[in-house]
Amino acid sequence: MSTKKGAAKEVILLRPDMHRPRWENVLEEATQAPSILIIDDIDLNRRLLKAMLKTANYRILEAKRPNSALAILEREKVDLVVVDLVMPEMSGPDFCRLLKADRKTQLIPILMITSVLGAENEVAGIESGADEFLIKPLQPTLVRTRIRSMLRNKALVDSLEEAEAILFALAQSVEQRDKYTGLHCERLAKYSIALGQALGLPRQDQLALYRGGYLHDIGKISVPDVILFKRGVLTDEEWKVMRLHTITGEEICRPMKTLAPVLPIIRSHHERWDGTGYPDGLAGEDIPLLARILQIADIYDALTTARPYKPAFTREHALEIMLEEANRGWRDPELVPLFAELSQKTSEADAAIWPSNATMQQSLESMRRELSK
Repeated sequence: MSTKKGAAKEVILLRPDMHRPRWENVLEEATQAPSILIIDDIDLNRRLLKAMLKTANYRILEAKRPNSALAILEREKVDLVVVDLVMPEMSGPDFCRLLKADRKTQLIPILMITSVLGAENEVAGIESGADEFLIKPLQPTLVRTRIRSMLRNKALVDSLEEAEAILFALAQSVEQRDKYTGLHCERLAKYSIALGQALGLPRQDQLALYRGGYLHDIGKISVPDVILFKRGVLTDEEWKVMRLHTITGEEICRPMKTLAPVLPIIRSHHERWDGTGYPDGLAGEDIPLLARILQIADIYDALTTARPYKPAFTREHALEIMLEEANRGWRDPELVPLFAELSQKTSEADAAIWPSNATMQQSLESMRRELSK
């Protein structure tokens, strides 16, 4: 064996008998112990499960009835639910369906337990939304292993949700850099979805439009304020920097697999129907449909919002400008008239399409929950 210091260090690092933490252990070293909710009307069953889990650092919550469990879920953060197939008030599968139908609880893993043999019971439990199924008598080692695996997956899901939340917060921080564009993202999301619904787009496309309303300009985080807020005409070099925000935004969001449908919106919402836009010079229907939809909403909002260089135009004036640009070949010649028709048909009382700022956030959150189901 080599006596060189560096070589000796290498041998020590690679010794197989040394303890090296597994990657998933990092997910289990949270400051707060995972919370497990056990639902069973029989006290002995709950005590047995608690005894099996006492070797790990879990926070155990208990409920005898489904209604009591729902009350706990309303006020507590729960990381995993253990539920019996047969319960008073409602069955285990019915309880699963209830949790999976609610966006606040749909990502909580569910372990269903039963003493009733039969493949049909396991099928019913899995079809109702249960993530795992165990038959009594329970084997402690198997129970602990399943629960560790389910909590590990839950930690990964939570980390992805947190990453998405961070991206949305970052996008809103970009918007807040400009005091003249308040609630711009919310309005874009609402206008885009209204047009998408008029086109009969599926829910997944509407959800992409919702997210695109917030994330389309996230790449502007890399644009210096001196360029972003310049009052005069940008130089050629400044325009090069500004145009890069679409590519930068796509790069920021690409690692999130759930945002894959949003990437074409982020990259292509500044393309023009005649091919003179950026960053790729796409033309006509080569421009992704969702990007064209969001672009129309973006232009409408820019025209109807006061900026340092212009007052807020009326709806009628804004639509006139947009129709003129469509005739000039800049915008989608079918989507712009449809958007104008949709806007003109909307009365002041119809807040479902053009809500006031006071109700915008609440309606958008409700819409996101619906689209996510």
